Order: sequence, then structure tokens, then C-alpha cells
Amino acid sequence: MSRTRRTTRPGARNRRLAAPAAALLAAALLASCSSDAPKDDLADDPAASEQAEDGDKRSEFFDQADYDRQLELTKATPEGPEGKPWEQMLDPASGGMVDTSEYAMEGGVEGAKLCFSNAGVFNPWRQVGLKTMKAEVAQHDEIADFTVLDAQGKDDKQISDIQELSGQDCDALIVSPNTTATLTPAVEEACGKIPVIVFDRGVETDCAVTFISPIGGYAYGAAAADFLVDEVDKGGKIVALRISPGVDVLETRWSAAEIAFEKAGLDVVEVKFTDGDPSKAKSIVSDAIARHGRIDGVWMDSGATSVAAVEAFEDAGEDIPPITGEDQQDFLQAWKDKDLTAIAPAYPTFQWRTPVIAALKILKGEEVPKEWTLPQPVVTEENFDEYYKEGMPPLHYGACGCEELPGYPGDWGGE
Repeated sequence: MSRTRRTTRPGARNRRLAAPAAALLAAALLASCSSDAPKDDLADDPAASEQAEDGDKRSEFFDQADYDRQLELTKATPEGPEGKPWEQMLDPASGGMVDTSEYAMEGGVEGAKLCFSNAGVFNPWRQVGLKTMKAEVAQHDEIADFTVLDAQGKDDKQISDIQELSGQDCDALIVSPNTTATLTPAVEEACGKIPVIVFDRGVETDCAVTFISPIGGYAYGAAAADFLVDEVDKGGKIVALRISPGVDVLETRWSAAEIAFEKAGLDVVEVKFTDGDPSKAKSIVSDAIARHGRIDGVWMDSGATSVAAVEAFEDAGEDIPPITGEDQQDFLQAWKDKDLTAIAPAYPTFQWRTPVIAALKILKGEEVPKEWTLPQPVVTEENFDEYYKEGMPPLHYGACGCEELPGYPGDWGGE
């Protein structure tokens, strides 16, 4: 059942904040993993052992319908302008289109004031994303003011930030939540005052006008795993490197990979958490080489430590097997320099452009999809040159969609 709430802010227009009954989903629904590695191999990793042995984890995190939907979306043809994936939509009709006519600014959007509550810039992906978002704002002369508050990865600060911004004279509020459940009440409260756009991570409410994200973790994990299935013979030994347990989008990546490996008969001999530490990743791979003699493929749920894994094989005097990474420049550079057999799924930073575009559409009274699902590119040998950019810094992300924005490449640290 849809809801209509009318509120009036001092100095602002009455706005209808309606939401269809479809629940606003996170970028990827929760999924779990169980490990194929022998229990004694996981003895030094309590988190991994707990996940391997706890069958309830799968029922808690894995969602078959969402898994199926994401894999179908990887085959879908996006709607929208060619060459601009940040404006494209995958199957927008499935979640319904939102009539935003009652949000429209009287007299047009000239002088629009946008506000953004950001979870933080605590990793390179978010840093590249924020630069891209600010450059998108600079493209629109009609935006008179863009206010950004950084929650520094703290829920309590972001709750306060959202309350502060929704109480200001902002015409629309963009939110990238730090966590899902904890931020939900703050987002719901803001929805009673201002049109809200949520992206990247979701919240447990349907009140936002639109939720924006790429396809999700299942699609990412399956793309990487399917590549190894094609490259490695049945029975081949796979090392799976994960960053940390219990993070929804990472859990979905692993569960999709696990399904693919089981079906193909690949032997996942190690499942280890790296905490995003290159030295730990290198040590894990070195130990795996020593323990198993030969490793036939490396799967990763993130590309942050891919280069360290490559170095472990080089130090051991072993050929580098097929390996998965991400669209981070240091991995793409290693791929190019070492002629790797590789693939790099992306969780594209170009998605940071879309909330700005969506906010302006809403303030013009134009329809937007309730769930705005963006394409999720995969870097392959065939399209490598599209994402690798000479002269960009190691922590840049190739799927930024920023190449034609003002200030590129210098504002992104490039030469």
C-alpha cells in the first residue's frame, strides 16, 4: 500500500512524499558463504571456520530470488543514452516509475540547492566517487549550492548530518548510508521534510523517491567465478581471498562464486580473509603455494590486494594463474605489464554521477524509477583499453565515467 505524507517546511513548497509498496532494497541483499576448504585449513581463521560450519548463515544471508534476478540483469539491455551508463537503467519497469510532478520546483530548477549526506571517504573508491560527483554538479549551472557533510564512517554522526541537512533550505537530499538498519529512522524522518535519493547502500524503508545502485554482489562474484570456471580444468585448485565476513555486498559476491565453483567441480582449497591488507594477502597466497604445490586460480571479492597476490607467485617462482581483480588502476597496470590472464568486475564509481542527475529530474517533475539499477561493467581482455588509462594513480578506478568531466585527469590525480 502506498503512503502519502504532506509536510511544509518554512520557506519551502508543499511536497508529496509518496512511495510504492515495493521495499527499498540495498545494493545487494544479504548472502552468506560456506567454505569448501577443509576445516583444518580454516583453523587459524575463526571467522572463516564459523561461516563454514554454520549452515544457518546461508539461510540468513542468501536470497535465491535476488541471486536469480541479478544474473538475469547481467543479460539485460540497458535503457538510456548510449555511452552514458550513469544515465542508463536496467529493467526500470520492474520496480515501477515514480510520478514526481508534485516535487517540481515552481518556475524551474534554476537556483536548486542540493545536499548530500555521505557515509565517508574512508577508502579510495569513495574518494574517486566523491570527486566524480562534484564534477557532475559542476556540469549543471542550475545548481546554485551543493552542501556535503561527511559522516566519517560513523552512524551517529550521519544521523546528525541527515537531521541537519533536512532542516536546511535544501531542495533535495542525497544519502549514501554508512549502514542499513541504523540509518533507516533518520532517512525516514528526512523523507517527511524533503525528497530523498538513496544510492550505493540501501536502507530499510520505502520512503526515498528512488534508490540507485549497480546490479549487485551476486553479479560481481559470478562474473569473476565464471571466468575461472572457463580457464581452469575440473578439479583445479582455487584460492579465494575475501576482505572480511558479514558485509552484505561481499557475502553475496562469495556466495555466487561458491555456487559456480561447486557446479564446475573446482576445488576451493583456501578461503581466507585479508582485511584488505596487501601483506596479509601475499602471505596467505605464499602459504597456499607451499601447502598445495600448485594453485590454478585466484578469486577475490575485491581488487584491493590483487597485486599482492600476483607478487606472491612471482616470489615463489611460479607462473601467475588466472586471477580476478577489480578496475583499480594498480591491478590494471599489473595486468598490462605482466600480460596476466585476468578479469576485473567493477562496482562502478560512475554511479556517483547518477544521484545528481536523479535529483534534478525529480525537481523538474520528471519520472524516475523506484529502483534505478545501473549497468555493472566487467573489464576483460577485449575491453581492457576502455578502462585502463595511462598516467592515472594506482588507486584510481577505471569505471569512473569521469573522462569527459571538467578537471580530468588532474583532479583525479592523473597526469
